[in-house]
Amino acid sequence: MNRITKLAGAAGAVLCLGVLGACRDAPVAPTQSALAPNLNQASLRHAGTITVFDAPGAGTGAGQGTQPSSISPEGAITGIYVDGGNVTHGLLRAPDGKLTTIDAPGAGAAAGQGTWAYGINSLGAIVGYYVDAGNVAHGFLRVPRGRFTTIDAPGALATATWSINPEGGIAGLSVDAAGVLHGLLRAPNGKLTTFDAPGGGTGPGQGTWVGAGCINPAGAVTGSYIDADNVWHGFVRAPHGAITEFDPPGASQGTISWSINPEGAVTGYYVDANGVTHGFVRGPHGTITAINVPGAGTGAGEGTTAGSINQAGVISGYYADGSGVYHGFVRDPDGKMTTYDVPGAGTGPGQGTFPQNNGPTGAVPGWFVDGSGVMHGFLWTP
Repeated sequence: MNRITKLAGAAGAVLCLGVLGACRDAPVAPTQSALAPNLNQASLRHAGTITVFDAPGAGTGAGQGTQPSSISPEGAITGIYVDGGNVTHGLLRAPDGKLTTIDAPGAGAAAGQGTWAYGINSLGAIVGYYVDAGNVAHGFLRVPRGRFTTIDAPGALATATWSINPEGGIAGLSVDAAGVLHGLLRAPNGKLTTFDAPGGGTGPGQGTWVGAGCINPAGAVTGSYIDADNVWHGFVRAPHGAITEFDPPGASQGTISWSINPEGAVTGYYVDANGVTHGFVRGPHGTITAINVPGAGTGAGEGTTAGSINQAGVISGYYADGSGVYHGFVRDPDGKMTTYDVPGAGTGPGQGTFPQNNGPTGAVPGWFVDGSGVMHGFLWTP
């Protein structure tokens, strides 16, 4: 089962279960790119400092542990941890390393329930979602002093917020009673707007999907839509609402657009006809360049995922090698690559290093999966 198929399944499961975060699980792989230039010849470098951390209370069983996701310009990190009872809690790590648990009021306390914190802005405001005791998902905004605001799209069966920009604009998604996904925007004044990519399907598990790192300071949003044939495609929504849909050449099994920077460049990945994953960067004017890390596997379920792009054009992501083990990478705007593995990361299939959204200073939070399947947080600093 490839990455796109897994995302499609997660989108369908999102209805009223606490599995919105399944849209962020491990990815797939790359082969010779159909795009020019081919970056497999880019030089590799190995550098950086790695700090490992675990949330107090994080579980120590397979599938449990600590998963950082986003970093603010000041170095504050947000994410989640899963405890020994498989309840999820939000996590805030201050720049000095202090860890704070975030539990939204109303969050359920049973396995598969809890609080998922994903996005943080320069003011320290955090967005995410929580799953209540009835297994219904609700978006939330947490201001720096700890006050929570619940965000529910009108008429939605489930709501999740993923990303917040410096002005307080929030992007996420909602799921209606028919199981169709819709993009969601919340203005700084609290006004909610839903939107749909023109090509989005109208069946259960279809529609418009918006993920982490998806809104820039101007309010432009990137994401993906699932068409009537359950194929994923990328889109960019301009601040005034115009939507441009796109697919990199060779994306026969789907496109996921993941992150957008202040200049409007977006990153993500696509899956080719052989089930191999390729990262890409799409420039502000639509030019698409493939990203294939040297050492990435070339079989189905292997390859390169470009997960995040910062204001300097530095891209953070990970790749799966020929054995299905994951490794981190950073790509400079000139195409030079830095690869790294967190000490203690497992070396079996599905294990390894999973960097997430990079900040303006180039620091990258993420997690690694050890040999027992337990997740641990890390911060990579160039």
